[in-house]
Amino acid sequence: MRKTLLMPTVVALHAFPLRSAMWQPQIDFLVERGHRVVAPDLAGFGTSDLPAGGASIDDYGDDVVAVLNELNEDRVVMLGLSMGGYVALSVAVRHPERLRGLVLADTRAQGDSPEVARRRTAQQQQLATEGTERLRTALVAGMVGATTSADKPELVQRVHDLADSPASAWIAALEALKLRPDRTAFLETICVPTLVVVGDEDRISPPAEVEQWQPMIADSTLVVLPRAGHLSNLEAAPEFNAALSSFLEHVR
Repeated sequence: MRKTLLMPTVVALHAFPLRSAMWQPQIDFLVERGHRVVAPDLAGFGTSDLPAGGASIDDYGDDVVAVLNELNEDRVVMLGLSMGGYVALSVAVRHPERLRGLVLADTRAQGDSPEVARRRTAQQQQLATEGTERLRTALVAGMVGATTSADKPELVQRVHDLADSPASAWIAALEALKLRPDRTAFLETICVPTLVVVGDEDRISPPAEVEQWQPMIADSTLVVLPRAGHLSNLEAAPEFNAALSSFLEHVR
């Protein structure tokens, strides 16, 4: 049996259409403080293969649990940003016994509106005919905040580079995003400590929206990070890490 670590293991789940390397600032920070960090590439992204039948948000979540089983990890802190947040919520719904804590960053509890679902379908069609490059540029521009766009061109380029997975992974993920269930009614059943983080310049999951569902989680804290957009872990990494560290100190 593996010796139990004093510090909780953190599982970091990446955003669409990036890969696990987006968590490097947090991996470095947490490992230095004694945490084990597991940061998988979701199916089709980075080094992970995409199953022939595609993947759903629940499939992504089940894959994460399979990784934990292989690593002999029992209960962990699940950290997810954007699409990773949807996957983290799936694990919380389907495998609640695997959680010691939950961190939901720049994400939402609701399912897609019909308008958003139609936009994702159009993006799938664009990807099938053009590949990823034009959509990648557009999505990155929408994900980063105004401050990052104006002051951190090197970070914008880094995000662009992280969105380098094949079009097949993008198309499958967009289908998973379109079909994901609404988790709002589930929030009040979450019984582990939960940290909710959002950038104050996030236009995809804006703070005003997050503030509507965060109080539904009984043992939860909301942190709004200044001068950060949808990728708050990268755009405001020191502040994100500080909030994460403070939260982890109280997870048992």
